[in-house]
Amino acid sequence: MPEHATRPRRDLGHYVNDTLRERYFAACDALYALGAPARSETDVETSFGTTHVYRYGPDDPDAASRTPVVLIHGAGACAAQWYPNTRALSTGRPVYALDTPGDAGRSVQREHMWQPERAAQWLDEALEGLGLDRVHLVGSSYGGWLAINQAHLRPGRLASVVALDPGGLEKVGLRFFVWIFAGLFATFAPKALRPRLAAWLEQPVLVVPELRAMAQLRARAFRMRRPAPLPLTDGELGSIRTPFYLVMGKRSLLVHPRRQLERVPRLIPGARAEIIAGTGHGPQIDHPDLLNARMLGFMDDTDSASALRSGR
Repeated sequence: MPEHATRPRRDLGHYVNDTLRERYFAACDALYALGAPARSETDVETSFGTTHVYRYGPDDPDAASRTPVVLIHGAGACAAQWYPNTRALSTGRPVYALDTPGDAGRSVQREHMWQPERAAQWLDEALEGLGLDRVHLVGSSYGGWLAINQAHLRPGRLASVVALDPGGLEKVGLRFFVWIFAGLFATFAPKALRPRLAAWLEQPVLVVPELRAMAQLRARAFRMRRPAPLPLTDGELGSIRTPFYLVMGKRSLLVHPRRQLERVPRLIPGARAEIIAGTGHGPQIDHPDLLNARMLGFMDDTDSASALRSGR
């Protein structure tokens, strides 16, 4: 685990103190335990700090040689977010889950990287440090913006992009921030009320004890210092040629699903777009079996098409 500076820069994401940081890490570890066990953890040095990476892998040696999956979590979270997905995704492919520097994980940020060019440079350097030349990139929320931004600015290592209710398509509106804060306050509601609040707010954090504990400790332990990303323009989205799969929750408060269902396939050649019922901002958490199967199917199709083009 990388050492954390005792006096972190206050203009970067940082922990309030060591005690709360360690309590938060313990809560994260309880959530990781619900998913696949990581085969290894490693730290990758980039121009913007140290990136902590969890590797999950298949037992089958042939599957281990397939194009890997790289997971990028949402804002303020860490790679533990992927606990409903790591087991299924890593059955047939290597999987790498990154803690984004500047968020509440085990990475250590030393320079700003919220700007599009810097964000793309960070991810490219992290993939290079892992020795990954070609990956299926999956991003949720802010991680979705990182994935879309990568496809726009530095697509060279990307086999495909899966964007799960992503940022980067619309300006983040007040309704989304209200939902975030309402969900946090609801974690303190009496236990009997939490299932009803979870359904109303589309917040699984209220009914999964490990998620609830992690969210509450994160709010106390970590201070994020990063502006919301600006959306990509039609021209920027239209420049993307990476195979692209957009998934949105029907009740998303980050994007307007029907608007993007028409817009994204029109702008990005060959893009798939889908709205998932019975969910808001976390389709891969609310419906993991469905989303795991859909993501793996998309990756298989992409690999098959690539093999045909190359004559293999």
